[in-house]
Amino acid sequence: MTSGHPRSADVATLIDRYDAALNAHDLDAIASMHDDAIVFHHHTAGERVAGATAVRAHIGAIFARWPAATTSRRGVDPRAVHPDDGRQLEWDGVDIFPLTPEGRIARKDVYSTSATPRVL
Repeated sequence: MTSGHPRSADVATLIDRYDAALNAHDLDAIASMHDDAIVFHHHTAGERVAGATAVRAHIGAIFARWPAATTSRRGVDPRAVHPDDGRQLEWDGVDIFPLTPEGRIARKDVYSTSATPRVL
């Protein structure tokens, strides 16, 4: 990443790395891309957490609750197996990642249809 604003190629690489870390449920890799002052705000679910330690714990709790959850690059398009009843679910959404000048994720703003998922 360069000073000022990250280049689009750097941003694409960051998104690929972040998606891979999410799908692997790799909290260390995810946290390594976050700024220390990151804010995680899932607008649909009404979840807002601030600070690297709290965001890491929050994402870890999501992984613990949804151990089979994955995402794809074509939108958010997460898929998961409901932990209570085993239904396979899918929903649409988008994550917005404002970046710091150093190319770290400053915010993770999530907008999704997770309140009304499709049953596969």
